[in-house]
Amino acid sequence: MSTLRLNPLVDALKPSATLAMTQRARTLKAEGVPIVSLSAGEPDFDTPAPIVEAAARAMRDGWTHYTDNAGLPDLREAIADKLRRENGLTGITGKQVVVSNGAKQSIAQVILALTRPGDEVICLAPYWVSYPEMIQLAGGRAVVVEASAADAYKVSPEALDAAITERTRLVLLNSPSNPTGAVYTRAEMEAIADVLRRHEHVHILSDEIYEYVVYGAEHVSIGSFPGLEERTITVNGFSKGYAMTGWRLGYLAAAPAIAAACDTVQSQFTSAPSTISQKAGIAALAMGRAPIDRMVAAFRDRRDRFAGRLAALPGVTLPVPDGAFYVFPDVRGLYGRSVGGRLVESADEFCFLLLERYHVAGVPGAAFGGPDGLRFSYAASQDDLDTAADRIERCVADLMASEPAG
Repeated sequence: MSTLRLNPLVDALKPSATLAMTQRARTLKAEGVPIVSLSAGEPDFDTPAPIVEAAARAMRDGWTHYTDNAGLPDLREAIADKLRRENGLTGITGKQVVVSNGAKQSIAQVILALTRPGDEVICLAPYWVSYPEMIQLAGGRAVVVEASAADAYKVSPEALDAAITERTRLVLLNSPSNPTGAVYTRAEMEAIADVLRRHEHVHILSDEIYEYVVYGAEHVSIGSFPGLEERTITVNGFSKGYAMTGWRLGYLAAAPAIAAACDTVQSQFTSAPSTISQKAGIAALAMGRAPIDRMVAAFRDRRDRFAGRLAALPGVTLPVPDGAFYVFPDVRGLYGRSVGGRLVESADEFCFLLLERYHVAGVPGAAFGGPDGLRFSYAASQDDLDTAADRIERCVADLMASEPAG
């Protein structure tokens, strides 16, 4: 008999549903199944040439050693300058920036630094899959505030206000959103800010990793609103906006005491990220926006075509997203129908039906706190998206042709 005894906080963690579905799709593809995978959350574009060239130059010039734990001073200053100019965080300095191995690490460090055992952390659902698991690992309790497709997947200020208690420590805000692509307008963000101003014991973690991937919408940083800059921790990175997922480079900006705490956590977990990636990050911030704009324009075209087809399907409700590169259709209208003797009674069952019978990989919505939806990424070729849409349409048509159960 094994005597292995894991830390119960680790033992209770669930593996990432997005990574699990991506791996399942890869396995089926390797077995010869013609899978179209729309499960991965990364741009399908190469990193822009000026960034790659800066990294190669850094290696040739000997930038291959450790940096300060919080990152290269030049990069931290460049990030602070970007936050002041683009995000309205006027008081941020480079000393308040901690550069990490991706925005995911930055988020984990903030939650670990601020969440005490028994503290409540509010997640606005649908949420990114890792938020509740990170909260649990820190000993906190995730409090979920839900928004539906009818709400365009945006939580109302009234619902947020009702969820805040004296035990609330942190609110996690993600706009543009993974998994829905929802973007809070300036007026909506102002209403959220009004709520948070009234609760001075609450901090805000603003996950802005999809900041540049917006379609005619304005990205608004909640830390720019009066009274909230000291209580807001802004997290961002280079993965999505600069197609730099494999470079593993993110950052957080916070009040000095919070930044120092996150710096300490990082010093014991990983220390600084790759020096080469950091030099590439400096080049990314200095680069013109043309490569980003071309990528975002391509995403917008794909969104229009793919989301348009899905939104027209019977039994499917889909608010067209204003940002990121995901759609999150609500499929409750398909429940109670079957194909080949297989009854669909949940979005999870619909997702696995799509994968196994129609060979399209998405991610079940339950992992995102949206159990009636599923996430598809349109960071894929137009041919793949068209093929996926054909197959999804066929699946829905087959389901709608059946008699509802009961």
